[in-house]
Amino acid sequence: MPKYNRIVLKLSGEALAGGGAFGVDPERVKSLAAEIADVAKTGVQIGLVVGGGNFFRGVAAAAMDMDRVAADHMGMLATVINAIALQDALEKVGVPTRVMTAIQMHQVAEPYIRRRAIRHLEKGRIVIFAAGTSNPYFSTDTAATLRALEVHADVIAKGTRVDGVYDKDPLRSPDAVLYKQVSYLEVLAKALAVMDASAVAMCRDNQLPIVVFNLNVFGNIMRMSVGEPIGTLIH
Repeated sequence: MPKYNRIVLKLSGEALAGGGAFGVDPERVKSLAAEIADVAKTGVQIGLVVGGGNFFRGVAAAAMDMDRVAADHMGMLATVINAIALQDALEKVGVPTRVMTAIQMHQVAEPYIRRRAIRHLEKGRIVIFAAGTSNPYFSTDTAATLRALEVHADVIAKGTRVDGVYDKDPLRSPDAVLYKQVSYLEVLAKALAVMDASAVAMCRDNQLPIVVFNLNVFGNIMRMSVGEPIGTLIH
């Protein structure tokens, strides 16, 4: 039995690249789509926000000599590429999916309209929110938080490469300690690298819980949706 009625799932662009550093790995996207479809078929309403780091990241070294606004706009367009790839994979496994973009591009996707997005979710369609917030200087973490609040999601679920929130980077420090639960204030005060501070502060101000879990373990999206104690709960 699902614990949450409506979830916004935040994926990094790198999650779609699979073992590669760049682009979209069709097998990885297919596997992710199958997992997400299984959850959707239990009746959970799902919104997705996917990053664009597998193509372009506005704060990366490649963008250092660029105007930050131009670089961020390129990053937003990269998220649209990922959203269309995910939409294609999800519809191939029988789940109706809509891509809604914060930057208008009518030939490619629907414009983001809050009430229309909620209606899609109520009808059992997965909604992929692309192009961030359409504003530079805001990350896709912040976009995911904003969309989750706008559509009244019960939780933000952030899929990562590690098992949850640690006191330091577990990929560099073998003695890193995993938090099972942690408060918004602790995340901010200790500068725990899990989401942008602005996104965490928005969740804190609106009492929106965040679940951080390992996306690379097959079945974890379903485990999260039924409320199994995986990863880290920020509340």
